[in-house]
Amino acid sequence: MFLETVLWLDSGICGEEDGSGERGLLHTWMGYSYSTTPERILLSRPVLQAALGARHGVLLVEGGQVYSFGELPWKQNQTSSVVTEPVLEAVLSEQRVVFVAAGSVHSGVVTEDGGMHMWGENTHGQCGLSGLSVIPNPTPVGVLDSEAMPPQTVKILEVACGDQHTLALSAKHEVWAWGSGCQLGLNTSKFPVWKPQKVEHLAGRHVLQVACGAAHSLALVRCLPPPHEPRKPPQDKCGQCHQMLYTMTDREDHVIISDGHHCSVGVELDSGETTSAFEEPVEPTIENPEEPESSPYPDEQAVKAYLKRLSDHALAEHTTKTPSTLHSAQFSHLSYHSSPVTSVTPMGSALNNLVVSCASAVGERVVSTYEALSLRKVIGYWVSVPGERVEERLRQEEPMQGKKSSSLGDIREEEAELSRRLSLPGLLSQVSPRLLRRTSRHRARAVPLAPGGIPEADAHLPPLQTEVWSWGRGQEGNGDYLPVCVKSLNGKEVLRVAAGAYHSLALTAQSQVFSWGCNTSGQLGHMESPTTLPHLAKVYGIRVWDIGAGQQHTLLLADGDCIQPILYYSGQQVKEVMEQTEEEEKTGEYTQQPVLLPFCMNLGYVSSVCAGGRTCAALTDCNVMGFIASLHELAAAVRKYYCKLSNINSLLLQPLLKLGLLQNLIGRFGRLSQLTGQNSASLTSFLRRSRDIRGLVILDDAHLFLDTYSEYCSAVGDLLVMGGFQALVKPCHDVFGKGAEVVQKLSECSEEDLPLADVLAHLFYLPIKHLHEYGRLLLKLATCYEVSSVDYQKLQDACSKYESMALHLKRRRKEAEYTLHFWKSFPGKMTDSLRKPSRRLICESSNKALTLQNAGRFSVNWFILFNDALVHAQFSTHHVFPLATLWVEPISEENTGIYGLKVTSPEESFTLLASSPAEKAKWLRSINQAVEQALSGLGHDGIPPSTGVTQRADPPISRTASYTFYKDSRLKEAIYEGRWVSGKPNGRGVVKWPDGRIYTGTFKNGLEDGYGDYVVPNKNPNSCDHYQGQWKDGKMHGFGTFRYASGEIYEGSFQDNMRHGHGMLRSGKLNSTSPSVFIGQWQYDKKSGYGVFDDITRGEKYMGMWLDDQRQGNAVVVTQFSLYYEGSFSNNKMMGNGVLLSEDDTTFEGEFSEDWTLNGKGVLTMPNGDYIEGSFSGVWGTGLKMSGTYYKPSLYDSDKEKAHALKLGRLAVHSEEKWKAVFLECWNRLGCDSPGQGQTTTAWDNIAVALTANRRQQRDSPELLSRSHHKTLESLEFIPQHVGPVTLEVYHTIRRYLVKACDTPLHPLGRLVETLVSVYRMTYVGVGANRRLLPQAVNEIKSYLSRIFQLVRFLFPDLPEEGGSLADPPKEKGGSDPAGKQLESPKPGCVVSSSALLLPVLLPRLYPPLFTLYALEKEKEDDVYWECVLRLNKQPDLALLAFLGVQEKFWPVTVTVHGEKQQVLSSTKDTCFASAVETLQQISTTFTPSDKLQVIQLTFEEITQEVLALLKQDFLWSMDDLFPVFLFVVLRARIRNLGSEVSLIEDLMDPCVQHGEHGIMFTTLKACYYQIQHEKIT
Repeated sequence: MFLETVLWLDSGICGEEDGSGERGLLHTWMGYSYSTTPERILLSRPVLQAALGARHGVLLVEGGQVYSFGELPWKQNQTSSVVTEPVLEAVLSEQRVVFVAAGSVHSGVVTEDGGMHMWGENTHGQCGLSGLSVIPNPTPVGVLDSEAMPPQTVKILEVACGDQHTLALSAKHEVWAWGSGCQLGLNTSKFPVWKPQKVEHLAGRHVLQVACGAAHSLALVRCLPPPHEPRKPPQDKCGQCHQMLYTMTDREDHVIISDGHHCSVGVELDSGETTSAFEEPVEPTIENPEEPESSPYPDEQAVKAYLKRLSDHALAEHTTKTPSTLHSAQFSHLSYHSSPVTSVTPMGSALNNLVVSCASAVGERVVSTYEALSLRKVIGYWVSVPGERVEERLRQEEPMQGKKSSSLGDIREEEAELSRRLSLPGLLSQVSPRLLRRTSRHRARAVPLAPGGIPEADAHLPPLQTEVWSWGRGQEGNGDYLPVCVKSLNGKEVLRVAAGAYHSLALTAQSQVFSWGCNTSGQLGHMESPTTLPHLAKVYGIRVWDIGAGQQHTLLLADGDCIQPILYYSGQQVKEVMEQTEEEEKTGEYTQQPVLLPFCMNLGYVSSVCAGGRTCAALTDCNVMGFIASLHELAAAVRKYYCKLSNINSLLLQPLLKLGLLQNLIGRFGRLSQLTGQNSASLTSFLRRSRDIRGLVILDDAHLFLDTYSEYCSAVGDLLVMGGFQALVKPCHDVFGKGAEVVQKLSECSEEDLPLADVLAHLFYLPIKHLHEYGRLLLKLATCYEVSSVDYQKLQDACSKYESMALHLKRRRKEAEYTLHFWKSFPGKMTDSLRKPSRRLICESSNKALTLQNAGRFSVNWFILFNDALVHAQFSTHHVFPLATLWVEPISEENTGIYGLKVTSPEESFTLLASSPAEKAKWLRSINQAVEQALSGLGHDGIPPSTGVTQRADPPISRTASYTFYKDSRLKEAIYEGRWVSGKPNGRGVVKWPDGRIYTGTFKNGLEDGYGDYVVPNKNPNSCDHYQGQWKDGKMHGFGTFRYASGEIYEGSFQDNMRHGHGMLRSGKLNSTSPSVFIGQWQYDKKSGYGVFDDITRGEKYMGMWLDDQRQGNAVVVTQFSLYYEGSFSNNKMMGNGVLLSEDDTTFEGEFSEDWTLNGKGVLTMPNGDYIEGSFSGVWGTGLKMSGTYYKPSLYDSDKEKAHALKLGRLAVHSEEKWKAVFLECWNRLGCDSPGQGQTTTAWDNIAVALTANRRQQRDSPELLSRSHHKTLESLEFIPQHVGPVTLEVYHTIRRYLVKACDTPLHPLGRLVETLVSVYRMTYVGVGANRRLLPQAVNEIKSYLSRIFQLVRFLFPDLPEEGGSLADPPKEKGGSDPAGKQLESPKPGCVVSSSALLLPVLLPRLYPPLFTLYALEKEKEDDVYWECVLRLNKQPDLALLAFLGVQEKFWPVTVTVHGEKQQVLSSTKDTCFASAVETLQQISTTFTPSDKLQVIQLTFEEITQEVLALLKQDFLWSMDDLFPVFLFVVLRARIRNLGSEVSLIEDLMDPCVQHGEHGIMFTTLKACYYQIQHEKIT
C-alpha cells in the first residue's frame, strides 16, 4: 500500500503505565531530522494494526474496533475535515474487524467472517460501489465468484488500497481488483471497474500478500502449488514452435542430452532482455555484476582458471573415447546466451556431479543409462511454475554465484543445472577424493528436489520459495497492464512486499531489502541505476525485518546491537514549517542511503512499522516482566543465525557443490537452513501479530527441528570419520586461495593457527551451538510465566528437549572425533574394509586390557567395539561380529578367579579375559549398551536418552535381527531374518539360501521347528517344490502338504523329511483331472500298510495292503465295469487265491497269476448256479481255456450254492486292519505310543496344548475360522470333570463334549473323525460305489465305532465298557416310579454303547456313500416294492382299508382337513391317518438307526391317538389289529428306498434295543416291507 504509515510495536520500559497502556502504543512522525519527535496517539485500547493514507490513517484496536484520524473530507457531518483525535467508526461496532488498509483517499477493512467494508472517495470506483462518488461510512462490498455454479460469495483475507484502485486477497489465495487504471491487472481498457473482478493472470497461483502503490500493484506468490495438489510434469515441447526442447542421442556406451533448442517463432523475454518503460536498454539481471558483495569468491579469475583446468583435464581424458563429449561442452552455455557474466559450468564438474549421483545408485559403470539419466529425472530436479515455459525457466535460472538462498530445493536445482547437458562415460574427475565421494553418497535419503519441496509435516510453515509479481506504471514489467514476474527476485526468498506511491520494496528471509521504482528523493535507499530493477538497499550488516513505504520515503525496522530494534529512514526530509511551497518540496533535502532515526531507542520495543503520505508510524510494546524483550531476543537470534547459514551456503558450500562434492551433507545443510529460515520468518510475523507463545513453531514442531539437527549432525559426523575434512583442504585451497580466508572468517574460530581441516569441522558443527541458544532463550521466556501455568510447562519441556539434543549431538561429535583419531592409528589394510561413515568407535583393547582365552603365545588379538559390530583383529585377518546378533554374559569369578566374559554369536562362541574387574565391568557395560542401541535402531543417530527412551541395563536375550551365515554347512551363505534367543534362531523367522530356497516359519534352538513354509526352486523356471506344514529339529515332521514341481500333491504325515504315516498323494497336473489318487499308510517315503489307490485313467480302485510302494497282501479291486475281485496280491500283481465276480454274478474262485489273469485250479459259477470245477487259464473278458467238470445242481441241492455265497469278504482286508495309521496318529497326538498305552492326564494336557495353539493361530489369522467354530473352541476348553461312577447326567455331559470335539478338526478327536470321513468317502465313492462292498462298508463303520470308543474310554476311564449299565442317580423319593416301568425293555440311554454314543456324530458324515451302497444292493427288491406301492396307492382310502383287511371299527368317519372336519366318503383319498403318514415320511430325513426307530415309534403313537379318538375308550392293540393299519400308513407314506432304510437300521441298530419295544416296532415295519412286495391284487 503506497501510503501506509509506519507502525512500530515497542516493549519499552513503560512500567508506570496502566495495563491497557502496556501494549500496542502508536507513535507517528514525519521526516528524519534530529529535532523530529514522535507523537503518541492516545487510545483506550492497544492498537493491533495501523494503516496510513495520503493525509489520514485507520487503526485497528483490540476487540476488533476501527478508528480513523487525520483529514477525513468524506465525513459530511463534521465541522472540520481534519480530526486530531481518532474517531470510532461506529458503523463497524457490530463487526469484529481483523484487517485494515488505507489508500490515498479511501479505506477498507476485512471482518472476521471474510466480509469487506469500504469508505472514502469513490470517483474512480476504488470503493467498489457504483453510482456514488463519496462513501461517508464503511459500507459492505460483496465479492462474487460468478464462474462458480451457483455463484458464490468469496471470503476475503486482506485488502490493499492505492490511489484509484483496490486489491483484495481471497481465502483461496486469489487476487480480486476494482477501481481505475492499468494497475488493476485486468484485461480491460474500460474504467472505472465498479465490481470486484478476479485477476485471471494470477489464477491457479497461491498468492500470499498484495500491495498497492499510486499506479502499480505488487503480489507475493508462492512458487509451488499448495502441497496437496499434484505437481505438473515439466513441458517437453516448445510452447510456440512445438519442437522438442530436449534431444537425447543414444550412443553405444553413453547418452547425449542436449537442450540447445532455439525457437524461431517467439523470443522469450526475461527481466534482463526487456526494454523498460524508460526506453533505455537494461543490463541483463541474471546477476547483479555491479554489486561487489554478490560474488562469493575472493578471486573470480582464479576460480574460473581452476574450473577451466579441471574441465580441460576431464575433456582430454574423454576425447579419445567420446568425440560427442566435446559437442556437449560447446553448448554448455547456450541457456545463458544473453548474459554478459555467465556461470562457468565446465564439463568435468558437470560430469563429476552427475556421475557421482548416478554411481551412488548404480555402483560401477552406469549400467542402465536410460534409467539413470531418464529425461524426466534430469529435468525433474525442479518443477516449473504452472503456465511458465520450461526453456524460459532454464534460461532465467540464476547462476549459483549470485544465489544467497540455501534451501534444499535450490541446491538440488543447481546440481540439475550442472548436469543438464552432458554425455555420460563412467569416469570421475580426479578432484573429488575417493573418501569424499563415498561419504557424499552415504545413506542418501530421498529428498524432494523441487524448490521449496516442503515435506507435508512442515507445510504450515511460512514458504520461503516465493516470487514477486508486479503490474502497472513505472515498475519492472515495463508498464505492463498484466502481472509479470520480477525474475531477478526469484530465489531471493522474499517474505513481504510494500508499495510506496511510485516505488516498491521486497523484504527477504535473509533480512535484506530490495527496492526499485522512482528514486527522486532517495527513497530506494541506494543510488544504483537503472532504478526499474531491484537492487539491495544500502544497509550494511543490518538485519531488516519490517518495511513501510510512503509517498517519497521508506521506513525500515531492523535488529540493533542490543535487543531493542532500531529504525532507518530513507527519502524526503519533511520540514517542520508546514507552509512550505511545492517548489521547495520538489527541491528539498533527501537521503542518499538509509539513516538511523536517533529517537528510536526512546520508543521501546517496536513490533511493526508502516508509512503513508509523508507520515511514518510505529507500534510499540512495553517490556512487561521481560517477556517482550525475550521474544525480541529470540527472533533476532534466529534471524542472525539464518543469515549466517545463508552465508556459509553461498560462500562455501555452493562452490564445493560445483566440484561435485558433499551432495549428501549439503542436502542436509540445506534442509536445516530452510527450516531455520522458515522459523525466522514465522517468528518475525509472530512479533507483528499476536504474542501468544502457543503459536511458536519452535514449540509446536520441536520434533521437526530435532530430527533435522540430528540428521545433519549424522552427516557431518560421517564426513569427519571418513577423513572428509582433511580431503576438503585441497579443494578449499584451490577454490578460495592459499589462506582460505573465507573459511576462516565464516568459522568464527577463536583459536589461532588451527589446521584448515579443524576449522572446517568447527564451521560445520556451528549449528549445535545454536541448539543451546534455543534452549537458553526458551528458558528465559519461561521465566516470564507462573511456574504452575501450562505455558511455563510447555516452554520448560521444549527447553529441556533442545538442551538435551545439544548435549547429545556434542557427545556424538566427540565419538566421531575419537573414531577419526583411531583410524589414523589403525593399520592401513584393514581400514579400507572396516571404515564406514556411520561406524563409531566405542572402545578398543590395544592396551591389552582384553585378551582371548586359550590364545597361542605369539598370537595377537585386538578387540574393537564399534556401534554396530565387535571386531576381532589378528595379524592380517579380522572378523566382524554384528552387534544385533551378539550375546555377552559375565562368567562368575568365584571358582575360576578369572575376569571372563562369554561372548556368543550365531556361529562362534568364545571367552574374553579382562585384566581387572573394572575392565570387565567396562567392557560388559559398553557391549551391552552398544547392542541395546543397535537393536533399538538408534545406532549413532539415536535420540538423546532424556527424550523418553529409557535405557535398559542389559539387552534382551530374545530379539529380532538379521544375519548371514558363513560357516554352518547347512545354512552357509543363507540370510536369516527373525527372532533369536542366545545366539540361535528361535521363534518366527525367514531363511533365504543363495540357491533360491526359502523357509518361512518357526524355529527352535536354531532349527526349523513348528509350522513352516518351505520353497525349493526347480530347474523349470515357473515350478518349485513347496512344503507347508510341521517341522521338528530342522526336518519335515508331522502333518503337512507338499506340492511337488511335477504337479503331484501330498497331504499327510511326515517324519525326518520323508512321507511317513497316513497321507494322500494326488498325481496329475490338476486335481480335477488327476490320473490317480492314493490314500493310506506310508513308511519312509513308500506306500506300506493299508491303502486305497484310485487309478482314474484305468477306472480301477484297489483297496488293500501295500509293501515298499507295491501291492502286496490281501485286497479288493473294483472297476468301473462293476468287476469285483478279492484275494491276494504279490509283487504288485494279482497272484494266488482270489474271487472274481462280474456284474451278472458270474463268479470265479481260484488261482491267479497276473492282473485279471486266471491260472490254475478254480471254480467258475454261472448266474443260474451251474458251475465248472477244473483248471483255467487266460485273461478275464477274453477267451478262457479250461479243463474240468461241469455241474448242474438240482433244485433241492442248495447247500453248495449257499457255500459259494458265503465266501465274499473272506479274502478282503479285515476292517480292524484298515486305517491303523490314522488311529495311531490320534493316539500319538494324545501322547500315547500305542493304543491305550499312556496317561489320561497327559492326553488332556496335549488336547489343551493343541487347542491353545490353534486358538493362537486363529487369533493371528481369524479368517480361517468361522464364528461358530470359534465358540466351539472356547467351549472345548472346559474338560468334563466328575468323580465316581458315570450317571446318566455325566453321560450326557460326555456325549455333548464329544459332539463338539468331533465338530472341530483342531481337536484330536475331530481331526480323527475328519480323516476317517475323507478315507471312507475316498473308498466308497465313484468306482467304489459297488454293491458288493456293502458288507465291508458296514463293518468298517462298526470298526470305527469300536476303535473311537476305545479312545473315549481312555479319556473318560470311568465310562462303563460296551453294553455296561450306567449307575443310577441317587434316588431321593422312594417308590414314586409307576409299577409298570420295571417290565419294559431297558432304554437305550441306560446302557452304554458305542453306537448310541458315536453314531450320531459319525453317521451323518458317512451317510451319502453308505446309503448309496444300500440302494444299489436293494435295487431289485425296492423296484418290486415301489411298483406295488404305486399300484395300491391308486385306490381311495376306504377301498384300500378294506383291501388290507382293516377292521371297520378302525376306519375313520371324519377327518380334519385344513382345520375343517369333513366326512370320509368312498372317494376320499390321502386323508385317513394323515398325521401318522407324515410322521413316517420323516424316516428318510434322519441318519442314525436310533433316530429312524424314534420316527417309527412316533408313527405308532399317532395311529393309536387317532384310533382312541375314534373308539372313545381305552384300548390295547393286538398285532392282528395293528398290522393292517400300519401297512396302510406305510403304503400311503410312499417311501422310495424303504428296503435300504430297513437294512441300514437292521445292520447298525443298537444290540440292546433289539428285543425291546423298538425291536418289535421295527420288526413290524420290516414285515410290512416284505408284505408289500408279495401283495397280490385281486
